Amino acid sequence: MTEPNASDHQIAVIGAGAIGSAVARHLLAHGHDVVAWNRTPSRLDPLAAAGARPAGSVREAVSSATLALFTLTDYVAVQQCLAELDGDLSGRTIVAMCTGTPDEAERAAQRVTALGASYLDAGIQTSPEVIGTDAATILYGGSRSAFQRHRALLGLLSTPHFVGEAPQAAAIWDLTLFGLWYDAQLGLLRAFDTVRAAGIDVAEFTDTAVKQLEHVVTGAPGIASELLNATYPAGPATLAEHLTVIRHLIRLRDGQTLGDGGLPTVAARIETLIAQRRESEGLTATIAAEHGMPVAR
Repeated sequence: MTEPNASDHQIAVIGAGAIGSAVARHLLAHGHDVVAWNRTPSRLDPLAAAGARPAGSVREAVSSATLALFTLTDYVAVQQCLAELDGDLSGRTIVAMCTGTPDEAERAAQRVTALGASYLDAGIQTSPEVIGTDAATILYGGSRSAFQRHRALLGLLSTPHFVGEAPQAAAIWDLTLFGLWYDAQLGLLRAFDTVRAAGIDVAEFTDTAVKQLEHVVTGAPGIASELLNATYPAGPATLAEHLTVIRHLIRLRDGQTLGDGGLPTVAARIETLIAQRRESEGLTATIAAEHGMPVAR
């Protein structure tokens, strides 16, 4: 491929699903030149009616733009589209906007950079209907210079957050945030299942559950500070005291539909720390030493 003669306002949107269509429509609404491609061409008809130029291939779409947004289902689809590209992609930036594993993001970056283009990975922490609003969160990782070059345009889609130069940084951040939601949601469902099975009023229990979850939320900055400062105070309980409660929970959750939440592994970790005479530390110590952080004495 030759260097693009297009201005920085020429954008390719690869994929016309819910996110891709929302992205394309929002860019069109701001007067940008958008070329779009989709594996099923008929899905481009609404975007063409809105002003997008349909492309006959991924190669045609990417060659006509300086910024290509791959708004696809997953990295498998991203790699399939990247396989259709060849030649020199110098001067172009390709953004993979999907959810997947860090390894998949890294492989996509290797393919893109081998073709001479800059790579950005994007974690979409938002729904299509809020694209372009302050409520939208999109995380970017990869080429910092490419991010800075296109920051104003990316800012039309959300408040863009650059999270690291590693190509897998956004994928890790994105998946970890999803994991945090699942951990909290499944923990809540597990609690409801437990009290319901015991004949306890679930609605009445909810008020106390909300307060307990609020303790987790409000305590997050303090935990971050403990990690950064490598100090692990007991807080509400020491490791020895936590271990007693966790063992009770393991017995309570035995045989539950959603399992025990991995508590036996946590208990084993605490037992190891207690054997190291660290029983007076707080729960943060269970991950701090595991990741090579200094141990405060």
